[in-house]
Amino acid sequence: MSAEYLGIILLVGLILGIFAGFPIAFTLIVLSIVFGYIGFGDTVFYLMVFQTIGLMKEETLAAVPLFVFMGYVLEQAGLMERLFRAFQLILAPVRGSLYLGVLLTATLFATATGIIGASVTVMGMMAAPAMIRAGYDPKLSAGTIAAGGTLGILIPPSVMLVVMGPVVGVSIIKLFAAALVPGVMLAFLYIAYALIRSYLNPDLGPPLPREQWATSVRQMIVEFLRGIVPLATIMFAALGSIIFGLATPTEAAAMGASGALVLMIGYGRFRWSAIREACLRTLETSSLVLFLAVASNIYGAVFTRLGTSTMIAETMLALDLGPTTMLALLMVVIFLLGWPLEWPAIVFIFLPIFLPVVEALQIDLLWFSTLIAVNLQTAFLSPPVAMAAYYLKAVAPKWELSWIYRGMVDFMLLQVIGLLIVFFYPPIALWLPAVLFGP
Repeated sequence: MSAEYLGIILLVGLILGIFAGFPIAFTLIVLSIVFGYIGFGDTVFYLMVFQTIGLMKEETLAAVPLFVFMGYVLEQAGLMERLFRAFQLILAPVRGSLYLGVLLTATLFATATGIIGASVTVMGMMAAPAMIRAGYDPKLSAGTIAAGGTLGILIPPSVMLVVMGPVVGVSIIKLFAAALVPGVMLAFLYIAYALIRSYLNPDLGPPLPREQWATSVRQMIVEFLRGIVPLATIMFAALGSIIFGLATPTEAAAMGASGALVLMIGYGRFRWSAIREACLRTLETSSLVLFLAVASNIYGAVFTRLGTSTMIAETMLALDLGPTTMLALLMVVIFLLGWPLEWPAIVFIFLPIFLPVVEALQIDLLWFSTLIAVNLQTAFLSPPVAMAAYYLKAVAPKWELSWIYRGMVDFMLLQVIGLLIVFFYPPIALWLPAVLFGP
């Protein structure tokens, strides 16, 4: 059997292992060793060492635990609670005010954290009881919380973007700028959908009772400033310093993490138990992402050395579909992969397989990366994995899982619309990087 077809069996074995429920990282390493040894002998062990050392020398990956830590500290500091409370007071007389409050809070919080688990969980704990008391539709409520929480994986600073940059070979700074406008656009699509449905059917999202309105304009202003001013500071420290070239992603992540600690102290929420919790959760999340990165790097090196990656690329190019059609086909494949798989597996394993095809067709890698990022956001809202559903179900047990899934489907379709907009109008993604960094 030729080495190329051995690589095909390696890929099939990985897919079967994933669907069988084996841990992805360990599956990658075991398959890489076995098939690598069959294909080219004990060279596979040297390859593993070199690939691991090479990845660990990637300085930008140091931003991953720092951004994750920043997100968990801000969660412990109660920033989301303050923002949601402020929007709840300001928007109380409006139909669908809680939908709007959730989405605005999630959008602003997404600019200060790159993780979604914390966002969906905290938003569910805060908003779900208020929505139930106000008589809001459970399906639309669940979809709003889940979709809003997933914005953190797209809007910078995003852990997914930090990881994707080195994989694709594009600047993380430019990738942050490219993903910002599509992320905000998706947030506006969500807001418009929730408000239009609430306007057409007031029973879905009635105005809040009069006793929950603000007692004065001063109260609204004070609550808003207490939430937005500290957040704006964190945004500039973590995101603004990157986009305007004042700091590297790793330096900005360190600034953001430090700012989150200062904010926690300023809010009077500093507790050693909270810091310990944030550190432990950061360790868990970062270890998962980085260990999977190492395992995927080894797998990709074996897969490429067997020649299968080149064979797949040549086969796809031989179809002679043209750049636009081929890109559309890749987006469909990635969208379908997002149903059973989470984003790390797709970014680390399948993206390097498709990359030679994209480069051969001379498709703009920054635009391609942005399309992938928007596409992968659907992975959190698409069954059967749909991690956002399980995060929300854990903190909102009164909502049936079927209700949560039904509400998420509507917002997943909105994400597809957003993906099509970026696909057919590339300046949505490329305009801001061109303005900031030139063509």
